[in-house]
Amino acid sequence: MPFLGQDWRSPGWSWIKTEDGWKRCESWSRDLESENNPRTISHSIILNSDDEEIFSNEEQEYTSKKRKKDHFRNDTNTQCFYREKWIYVHKESTRERHGYCTLGEAFNRLDFSSAIQDIRRFTYVVKLLQLIAKSQLTSLSGVAQKNYFNILDKIVQKVLNDHQNPRLIKDLLQDLSSTLCILIRGVGKSVLVGNINIWICRLETILRWQQQLQNLQVTKVNDGLTLSDLPLHMLNNILYRFSDGWDIVTLGQVTPTLSMLSEDRRLWKKLCQYHFAEKQFCRHLILSEKGHVEWKLMYFALQKHYPPREQYGDTLHFCRHCSILFWKDSGHPCTAADPDSCFMPVSPQHFIDLFKF
Repeated sequence: MPFLGQDWRSPGWSWIKTEDGWKRCESWSRDLESENNPRTISHSIILNSDDEEIFSNEEQEYTSKKRKKDHFRNDTNTQCFYREKWIYVHKESTRERHGYCTLGEAFNRLDFSSAIQDIRRFTYVVKLLQLIAKSQLTSLSGVAQKNYFNILDKIVQKVLNDHQNPRLIKDLLQDLSSTLCILIRGVGKSVLVGNINIWICRLETILRWQQQLQNLQVTKVNDGLTLSDLPLHMLNNILYRFSDGWDIVTLGQVTPTLSMLSEDRRLWKKLCQYHFAEKQFCRHLILSEKGHVEWKLMYFALQKHYPPREQYGDTLHFCRHCSILFWKDSGHPCTAADPDSCFMPVSPQHFIDLFKF
C-alpha cells in the first residue's frame, strides 16, 4: 500500500500537540471516519483557534503538493528534463559512486526530444527507438516509458507535417506493435512495468498512428523545377547518393526515366560493395540465365542475413577517459589532457550494449 505522507518513511499521519498530549489527525479520511463512527470528535474541539489556523494552512499546502504530484504522475505528456545533456555510465558500485546506470535513466537524460528536430540525428534516434522496441522495452522504467512514447508521438507528428522519412517510422511502429502484442498476450510470463490497461491504450495509439501514416498523401508541387526536368547524368548522380536500396526502388517509381536508371547493375553492385564484404557475396551469389550477377537481388538477399552498414549524420559519443555518454555538440566536463582522442562514436546497438549487465 503506498504511503500518503510527504516522506516515504511516513504512513501519512499528522500529529497535533495539545494539553492532553499529541493527537493524531487524519484529515484526508475525515469523511470516512464520520460515516463509520458517529462519535468522532471534530478538530475544532481538539484545536484552539491558532492551532486550527496552522493546521488548515499545513493541510492546504499538503493538498496542493499532492495534487501537483498526482498531476505529474497521471499526465502522459509530461517529460523529465535535465540541465546536463550527458550521463556517467557506471555498471557497478565504487567508493565514489554507488549503484549503476540503467537504459531508462540514460534515455531520460540525453534529451532525445530535441535531437529529433536535428536532421543529422533524426535517423539515429529512430534506429535507437527501434532497437529498444525490439528487445529492451521491458527494461524501461515508468518515467522512461512516458518519455519514450512522448518522443515517438513527436516523431510521428513531425513526419505527418513535413512528409519526410515515413518508411522509417512505419518500420519502427511495426516492430513496436509486434513486440507489444507478444508482451500483452504473455502478460504474467513477462515483466511489463505499469498497468496492462495502459499498455493496451498505447497499442491502440500505435495502431492509430499506423493508419495515419498509411493514409499520408504527399502534395504535388506544380510550380518550379521537377525531377523530370533534370538531365540524365544529374538523375544518375542522385541515385548514386542513396545508401538504402528501398529508397532507390521508391524513387524509381516516380517516372519511367528514373525506373530505367534504378535498374542499373553498376548502381546495385556499388551498393552491395558499400554494405557487405566480398566473402558474403560468395555465400549468396545469384546469377542470371546468361551468367551475370544479379546485384539487385543479391542486395536484398544479403540484407536478410547480414546487417547493412549504418550511416548517420551525427551520433552520441562516449568518452573512454571519463566513461561519459554525450552529444558532441553539447560536450561534457572532460578531465583528459587531449579530450578529442578519448571520444568515440556510439552506434545505436553499442548504446544498447552499454547498459546490458
